[in-house]
Amino acid sequence: MEANDRSIATFTMLAHGMFHTYELSIPLFVVVWLDTFSVSAAVLGAVVSVGYGLVGVGAIPSGLLADRYGSRTLILVSVAGMGIGFFLLSLATDIFFIGGAIVLWGLAASLYHPAGLSLISRGATDRGSVFAHHGVGGNIGTAFGPLIAAVLLVFFSWRVVVALLILPAIAVILLGYKISFEDGNASTGASVTGTDGGSATTRSFNLRSMLAESRLLFSAGFTVIFVIVMLYGVYYRGLLTFLPDTIANLPRFEPVLLFGRTVEPAQYVYTGLLTVGIFGQYVGGNVTNHVRTEYALFGSLAVLVVAAFVFIPVSGVGVVPFLFVCAVLGFCLYATAPIYQVLIAESAAADVHGLSYGFTYLGMFGVGALGAALSGFVLTTFDAPTLFAVLGGFAAFATVLVLVALRLPSATTGERA
Repeated sequence: MEANDRSIATFTMLAHGMFHTYELSIPLFVVVWLDTFSVSAAVLGAVVSVGYGLVGVGAIPSGLLADRYGSRTLILVSVAGMGIGFFLLSLATDIFFIGGAIVLWGLAASLYHPAGLSLISRGATDRGSVFAHHGVGGNIGTAFGPLIAAVLLVFFSWRVVVALLILPAIAVILLGYKISFEDGNASTGASVTGTDGGSATTRSFNLRSMLAESRLLFSAGFTVIFVIVMLYGVYYRGLLTFLPDTIANLPRFEPVLLFGRTVEPAQYVYTGLLTVGIFGQYVGGNVTNHVRTEYALFGSLAVLVVAAFVFIPVSGVGVVPFLFVCAVLGFCLYATAPIYQVLIAESAAADVHGLSYGFTYLGMFGVGALGAALSGFVLTTFDAPTLFAVLGGFAAFATVLVLVALRLPSATTGERA
């Protein structure tokens, strides 16, 4: 990997890790908030889904700004804003305060993915490998952030734990300022020079150009990929938001007393599932260098379908089979992300990669946030097996659309994919 690629990978790994540290710690606190504030899963799921949804709503403005002004400042502002949101969350006194703090976190978090991914897609030479490292960084935060939070919750109140999570954000901001790299995007005033294979085009920053670029983007196979990402987003958010609580309600994973303190085994199963995702991100990113991207995406989504339908039944068979299914689920859940990220890069021209990732994460985190509300509603009205069957249906529909995408022309080459 070239020096510039290493710098981009390091910077985005750190910021990506912070995003997922915060994002996936929230489900651990959901378990506590359900008891502390005496709210139903449906109400809390709706509140959390608003904050998660804003991660997608702000993605398009972030993508446009990244296309025109570069990514570094946006990424640093995102990390700082997420840290502030969690600090305010530690002060929450009721469900409305929690909602407001999560909204602020969501707005700040919305800046990251379009800026970070467009930085990689334009600035990195070995795009697949940098995407893979970026994914690993995210999953290190995904796994170890919640793991550290789970351990701290044994010794401290949830407010103290939430407040402590701002410390790594401060460290990432300080380290981010020291890393230098070329991002493949230069700007002057209200315009930017975008590069693609050495050629440059200058585009003004206005609504008309945005609409024109959006129409061009959605005129190709990107539309189908966008829907696939939305379906995956609902699966992802619907699965993870109440997963610790769902596992805790299984007969083999009730809270236990250890050295006079209450330990939640479900929290460690959850963080273990996320830890396996580290390997999934790495493999998912690198497999696109060797296998056609659509085939890789179809395979990962197909496994998610099976995992959803067997998750609850296998829990009654034994601990080892259940943990195996958790590991497979965690691996493929996160292997899917770098695969579709590469597919997006292959389906859009380089000078609108920021906009393409903006729309992608509007679908992934904006529309996908409905998964949290959906999960809360299904768990309150029905049960966990019904929820996993519903989520499996979303993933199954996504696999069908991958087959459709295989027959569509590439937006960058014009040839059939």
